Order: sequence, then C-alpha cells, then structure tokens
Amino acid sequence: MKDFFLNHPNNKIIPTISTEILANSSSMKFHTNLEDYNCPPLVSLKSLAKELKINNLFVKDESERFGLNAFKVLGASYAVNHLLNHESNITTFCTATDGNHGRAVAWSARKENKKCIVYVPENTTNLRMNAISKEGAEVYKLKMNYEKTCDYAKKMSLENNWTLIQDTSWENYEEIPSLIMSGYLTHFHELENQMELNYNSKIDIIFLQCGVGSWPASCVWYFLNKYKADKPKIVFVEPIESAGIFESFNLGYRSSPNGNYKTIMAGLNCGIPSKNGWDIIKNGCDASIIISDDYVTKAMNKYYYPKDNDVRIISGESGAAGLAGLLKVISDSTFDRLRKHINLNSSSNVLLFNTEGATDINDFNKIIKLN
Repeated sequence: MKDFFLNHPNNKIIPTISTEILANSSSMKFHTNLEDYNCPPLVSLKSLAKELKINNLFVKDESERFGLNAFKVLGASYAVNHLLNHESNITTFCTATDGNHGRAVAWSARKENKKCIVYVPENTTNLRMNAISKEGAEVYKLKMNYEKTCDYAKKMSLENNWTLIQDTSWENYEEIPSLIMSGYLTHFHELENQMELNYNSKIDIIFLQCGVGSWPASCVWYFLNKYKADKPKIVFVEPIESAGIFESFNLGYRSSPNGNYKTIMAGLNCGIPSKNGWDIIKNGCDASIIISDDYVTKAMNKYYYPKDNDVRIISGESGAAGLAGLLKVISDSTFDRLRKHINLNSSSNVLLFNTEGATDINDFNKIIKLN
C-alpha cells in the first residue's frame, strides 16, 4: 500500500446535524468576549519556504492559546458554554482524551465552576496527566487504548448522569461533537482576517494533522462553505501506526486503524474517525498521507531552529505533523503523483497549523536536544 491516497472530492456540503450547527456557529463572538482571549499569530516562514522551493509558507501558531499550549480549548469551551446555557443543572462533565482535549474540557469546566472527570489511555505521560489535573479535573489512567477509553468514558457518563464532552461522534451522539467542531471555526475566521491584514496572498494548499477528524473536518467545512470548489487543496496527515482516515479512504468506509498505536504524536493516536467528521472529510479532502515519527522530529527541529529571519516556533509532536507531512511530500520521490494532484510547486502558498506547543516538556527537550 502506498503512503498516500488521492481523493477526488465532490466539494459539496451534505446537510446533516453537524453542518447545521456549523452554519449557525457564533464561536468568534463567544471567544473574543472571553477575558483571556488573544489572537494567536499567523507567521510567514520565508527562509523555510525558500528551502522547500515553494512560494510562501504560513503557520497559524496555536502554541499559547489561552495559556493551554493547544487549540483544543476553542471547541471545548464553546460546547461547554452552549450546553450550560441550555441545561443549567449540569454538575459534572466527563471526557476521554490523549492529552489536549481533556485539558481543554477541564479548563472550560473550571471556568464554569463545574466538576470534570477525565479518562486517559495507558500510554499517556504523567506530565500530560498533571497538566489536566492542574485545571481541576479528576484524572484516571486506564489500561486501554484511546478508542476503548472513549467507550469507558461513555459508559461511566451514562451510569453517573455526567455530561459527556467527546470530540468524536457516533450514532446518536452527534450534537456535542458538532458544537466542538463549531468552536474550532474561530481560528479559521482569525486566520483569514490575519491574511487580509498582513499578507497579500491566496492560500493554495493546506496540510492538516488528523486524529479522530473533528478539527480537520471543521476546516474542510469552513473552506467549502466559503469557497466551494475554489477552496484550497487540503491534505490530511496521520501517524502511520494510527491512521483511521487514511485507512477509511482506502477501504471506502469509516474504519478503525490497523496499526499498533505506537507513535510520539500522542494527540493524533486515535481510533475510528468521528462519524460527523468523516461525512464532511470525504467530500472535501483532496489527499490523505501517513508519516513516521522521524518526519515529526525533523519538523519540530525545523520550527525550533529557524534560518535567517524566520521566527522560532515551539511545536509539540502533534503540532508539527502538518510540517512533517509537507516535508515528506516534497522529499519523497514516490509522491510525484500527489504533488501533481495538489499542484504543489514553486508558486504554491502553503498553510500549516501548529496545533500545540511543548505539551510534554521532557519529551520536547529530548527531541530538540536541549539539556
């Protein structure tokens, strides 16, 4: 099997509960009114773009969003607030996480003076668990992978009358993941405002790292909704050992990954793609690729040790996956068909998202070789 899949999307939005909620999102208004709001930067890495022989390389840097080192809080905070506005008697929120989403739910629950229970899979580091605990949540590590941890959180929520805030959807659990997706729209609005104010460029290609698919699906929806078939080409990037979207494309239906779930990209080490996400992704994603951890360590170091006047970017393992995907597509001779498919060349303006900072500082320092 090749390390890439070429999709030929119809570039249409099929009406669902998710697309209705996305179309009615007020996330930008909600987030900009929060006390801690600050718009993260959109930077242009001119020297790296020159090295990669493309025209421009833009990075939306989410490494300091609300002091949580990741973008996930955009979805969790919007969903928690929306639910409490409609169900004020909620006392406890629950979620399963591989790191950033759980911390975001804990932060959001604490802001609303609510209790939060977070379950994490067996490979979660103590630093990631402590970061969640510091936001006031009770954190429990299970001897399970991510997908089974999600099932357990669902079971416990039903038994204890907790409100489950999960960023992946399944049959009859679609509204809350859709609200989370709706919250993510904030940084696409920010992005376009920043592009208009600071750069006279049109984005041609977007590389998106992918876990269960809710965040990249919100990106696909945003650009499809605004630009239809004239949207940028969108490429999904996943760990080779945990590639639910890639394998679903190859099979033609939503499927759990067949890998061993061993990757340093903890935030992308997920199970079966979100039902809501997959419905949008298959109609708007142009290509799906898989990468090894080696490409991520290269990408993290590219960000941390910039050339010339490029700014330094602190990027965690999952945060750097978009750049890692770009590095592979450019350097791997077997990707020639994909490069032609997305029209990647010397005139391309490419957009990446640094979705997390150094969420595990010990691992981060080892990778960029700091003492």
